[in-house]
Amino acid sequence: MASRAGGSTVPDKDPYNFRSDGKPGVDGYLGDFRRNPAVFTLYRLDSFPARARKVAEYLLDVDDGAGARECCRFTDDPDDVPAWYGAWNGDEWCEWIMQQVQKIIAEPDIH
Repeated sequence: MASRAGGSTVPDKDPYNFRSDGKPGVDGYLGDFRRNPAVFTLYRLDSFPARARKVAEYLLDVDDGAGARECCRFTDDPDDVPAWYGAWNGDEWCEWIMQQVQKIIAEPDIH
């Protein structure tokens, strides 16, 4: 399966392939994209059961060769603001990253 950026970075079923939150990389996988040297991987997390309508939460991981680290968390609630992690908060790539994320949400790479 090819990723949007050329080579496949799809998480395999290897038990040692984990998201930044420690869960298996295949859980909630929607797709990935690359901006050298970083590979960004998007996951859909469980919806918030307490919300009146279903709100999807997303986790975006980044791996630049040192393993998956959290880059951003956000929801599809238009009133919520993405929560960027660490140095990503205010980074010049943020707008471009969110454009790529929206493309994946519109057409997930699920199998």
